[in-house]
Amino acid sequence: MKDNVAVIGAGTSGLIAARRLASLGIRTRVYDQKTRLGYPAKASGIISISGLKSLEVGYEKAITNTLFGANIHSGDATMRIVSKKPEAHVLDREKLNGICSDEAEAVGAKISRGEKVDGARLDGIGSESIIVGADGPVSSVARHFSMGAIERYTLTYKAEFEVSAPDPRMVDLFFDSSIAPKFFAWLCPNSKSVLEVGIGIGGKNGNSKAAFDRFVRLKEVAQLLDGARMIDGYASLIPMQTARKVVDAEREVLLVGDAAGQVKPTTGGGIVFGGNAAIIAADVIESHIKRGTGLGEYEKRFRKAFGKDIALHGVINSIYSNLAPSRLAFLISVFKALGFESFFSKYGDMDRPSTMLKRFFLRGLAK
Repeated sequence: MKDNVAVIGAGTSGLIAARRLASLGIRTRVYDQKTRLGYPAKASGIISISGLKSLEVGYEKAITNTLFGANIHSGDATMRIVSKKPEAHVLDREKLNGICSDEAEAVGAKISRGEKVDGARLDGIGSESIIVGADGPVSSVARHFSMGAIERYTLTYKAEFEVSAPDPRMVDLFFDSSIAPKFFAWLCPNSKSVLEVGIGIGGKNGNSKAAFDRFVRLKEVAQLLDGARMIDGYASLIPMQTARKVVDAEREVLLVGDAAGQVKPTTGGGIVFGGNAAIIAADVIESHIKRGTGLGEYEKRFRKAFGKDIALHGVINSIYSNLAPSRLAFLISVFKALGFESFFSKYGDMDRPSTMLKRFFLRGLAK
């Protein structure tokens, strides 16, 4: 039986898996094709505080801002959801990856930087090690071991500008299918003086940069950015479905993070689900090595822990993706009239819609 693990990909989920494995006494090596881990950080860094705490990562030095809520816009309608307490942190993703790599190495994991692993080399590594594929949405591990390609993606483009947000405590989300079909655009204060402007569009063949250019020409966005210097801009890919297989027990291969599609279809956030899945995968691997239990347990535990919430995120995405802007604006107006601003402000959970639904029904029953 193989008694060591190779993690392919040194993103956040891969490094969390490596840290957990090494802390459990499992010999672990991480391979990443980059020499500078986490650069460039193409994913946005808004992560719920409750979700971050569940990962047990010392993330504090990566915080660049703290958010209390969101302004949701569609047409002329706006719904403001603001909490009395902090709800999410904005993190420097490169710094977060640096923290995760330091924590993994501190407990004994080895990290091989600047090493691309695919094809024949995967077979060689797999002959000696259990493989954890954490190599992003277009995963070489998933493709090589025929674990099922992810077919639905959101294409994004984002850039940072040197300009202050009107309210640094709030992120602004814009839902308009004529601008961001099947997703949304956003203005996020990464810090007091840096604003992230981004957009996502559904499908494989769109042009996220062209959509971004249209968004920044909108009157309210153009006025905000007037004279501001753009720091950087880049495109990225968000998986919008879970991989057909997240584990091949026979060949001892597991997928975590974006490689497994462990992402919220509503926002594209993958740190909380992917990081927690990485912890589950590590625990299952440890039990497999030390007690001979099956690796298939990973799939069961992951689905039990997060399957319902990922499905609900998918339903919410489907609803807002298929509504015309006028209908979505009307829906927001109805929500406001019914007092949903207050409910979401008090009971909203950006990771766990199932928990929010329970609170909604319990609140109704308590009246």
